Amino acid sequence: MDSGDQNLGVTQLLRQVRVLDPISGTDEIADVLIKQGQIEEINSRITDYPSSTQVRDTDGLIFAPGLVDLYSHSGEPGNEQRETLASLGQAALAGGFTRVGVLPDMQPPLDNLASLRWLQNATRSEVPQFYWWGYLTLEGKKAGMTALGELANAGLIGFSEEVSLENLGILQRCLEYLQPWGKVVALSVRDRALTNQGVIREGLSSLKTGLPSDSPISETATLAAILEVVAMTETPVHIMGISTARGVALIAEAKARGVAITASTNWMHLLLNTATLSSYDPSLNIVPPLGNQEDQRALIDGVKSGVIDAIAVNHTPYTYEEKTVAFAETPPGAIGLELALPLLWQTFVETGEWTALELWSALSASPQRCLQQPELRCTVGQPTEAILFDPKKPWIVTQNHLKSLSANTPWLDKEIIGQVVNVFLNDVKQS
Repeated sequence: MDSGDQNLGVTQLLRQVRVLDPISGTDEIADVLIKQGQIEEINSRITDYPSSTQVRDTDGLIFAPGLVDLYSHSGEPGNEQRETLASLGQAALAGGFTRVGVLPDMQPPLDNLASLRWLQNATRSEVPQFYWWGYLTLEGKKAGMTALGELANAGLIGFSEEVSLENLGILQRCLEYLQPWGKVVALSVRDRALTNQGVIREGLSSLKTGLPSDSPISETATLAAILEVVAMTETPVHIMGISTARGVALIAEAKARGVAITASTNWMHLLLNTATLSSYDPSLNIVPPLGNQEDQRALIDGVKSGVIDAIAVNHTPYTYEEKTVAFAETPPGAIGLELALPLLWQTFVETGEWTALELWSALSASPQRCLQQPELRCTVGQPTEAILFDPKKPWIVTQNHLKSLSANTPWLDKEIIGQVVNVFLNDVKQS
């Protein structure tokens, strides 16, 4: 993959490329002239351009805004054998993600100002742009509510944590306390006491596999309670990783009555369901666990309708040794930054279930809105933060091909179709 940020001084002309811009609803074949890192012109045929222009035949390729991942995990600091910040960034760019939210569960965790400053300094010259999530500290972590104010002023994108029924009172106080800062609060809704250490969604497949099951109420009971807290405090909240049909219905009901929420689902829940767990592939053990067919269908429809605002990757790297244990004992999670776009495109756009703009909105424009950030655009006069995607290019997912240090994915050693071939980065700066 070529990186356009290395050629900012080169004027480039993309010939007959498919231009996508979800904000304007643009989906057209056109020539695109990029000059000094900005989109200079988009037209059906551009004939007037400098003689030094690099002209590229991009017929069949897609030129669209960079993708935005709401939340993923870094191994660094603390578990660099899984993923470093540099390899996380390389994996993101290889998959077309120019902005990545990083969850705070590193070691030491991101719950204090010193950790945030270290991360900001370590990535100041890196691309893509990293968004940092800090812990809300619902379970007595050392940051406390005083540090929330310090962190809110220091460049965090927002605060995130897994919420259980037992800490709703602390959640209410945190939401009320944080309201003046206008920061995003992202909550993972899974009550561990109700999961019964389950690794598969409760249903027929859980009976067939013999794996310990996780009842939907571990998500839905917590979600219903959180929605009441949000309605009372009126502090906007993002609900992370919705995975059940009832969860989608609860989000729809809450939005209909004006509760200030947005919601996302993880990409693998759209592609797979519990039927695939008969393989006992440890890379299929993820959090929340894969849903039943009805859950999968509700999530797919929820993304298309907009009830589910965005698709998140939740890239979670683990080493081969960590994942090579019995399914129920393996740490949950899978990588995905390099795989999400091609697999989602093939499954939903190529089949006509979603339009290209619907997918791009869920992976770029909507995540930015959920983060209260300006949407990325592919329009004239905009800085070029975009990618070239070849939806027909086949490649095999191997450890050597992946930019991530880890290879815990069920698509390992399989061929997939679609690859990002160029990333244009002009004005991506670290916060």
